Amino acid sequence: MSAAFIHFKCRNNLYPDRMKEVQRLYVPDDKVKWEIEWPMYDPPAYTSQSVIGKEWADPDLIDEHFQPQWNSVDGCINRTSYTAVYSIDIDSGPVNPIGRTGLKGRGLLGKWGPNHAADPIVTRWKQGGSHKLSKKPILQFVAIKRRDGGEWAIPGGMVDCGEAVTESLKREFMEETLNIMNKSEDEKVELEQLLKRFFSHGDTVYRGYVDDPRNTDNAWMETTAVHFHDEDNESVGALPLEAGDDAVGVRWMDIDESLNLYASHTSFIKTVVDKMKAHW
Repeated sequence: MSAAFIHFKCRNNLYPDRMKEVQRLYVPDDKVKWEIEWPMYDPPAYTSQSVIGKEWADPDLIDEHFQPQWNSVDGCINRTSYTAVYSIDIDSGPVNPIGRTGLKGRGLLGKWGPNHAADPIVTRWKQGGSHKLSKKPILQFVAIKRRDGGEWAIPGGMVDCGEAVTESLKREFMEETLNIMNKSEDEKVELEQLLKRFFSHGDTVYRGYVDDPRNTDNAWMETTAVHFHDEDNESVGALPLEAGDDAVGVRWMDIDESLNLYASHTSFIKTVVDKMKAHW
């Protein structure tokens, strides 16, 4: 990630929590970086009731009873950042390595500091030839419509405690695009076997910070985005898609420059397009 990178989707808007209306403090572009002095910076603090007290979430307060191993693997929780070694503020906890967001606390995120996700980018070639202008083949990817905001996105989700990222990629894809939780045991076994082979060969296209609207000054999303391609449209491309878990819609979506996806997902897709020399 470029040293000049600043986040946009986690600034200057209402925080995306349906339980409470929380307005971020306005942060101009030239005040995002922590190195820029801003003595008057005093954003509101907010942690959603939807994460407070949950078994999978950190405690609400960082005090003498909660002293995790920052910037390292802490038991089964990976508290390292793919982006940078983050600093710890004595009053508020881990400090977002990209800069100010206009909101303190954890917001909707379960962990203080980095919250790790896995995003499987599953593609196939669109049938019917190349684009009439660019003359390049058209890629399609499996897109989901998110339940929490209605935006289209790459299927994916959080890496569970102690779970390998490779397993998270397959699990999230099955839950959100194949609705595997509602399948029979025989169907689950069959899908598991098929996807185990398909997801055994992927190309990591991104690992790092995500400009996610849920980010705060003290908690942020990071992901590993891995590309899996069905060249002959005979494995995943032949499966009937069915939205499940956190998705309310799913489809094969054509890829071009008009894509406007959740968080940083469009940039991940563009990396795949460049790699595959496809139409954009």
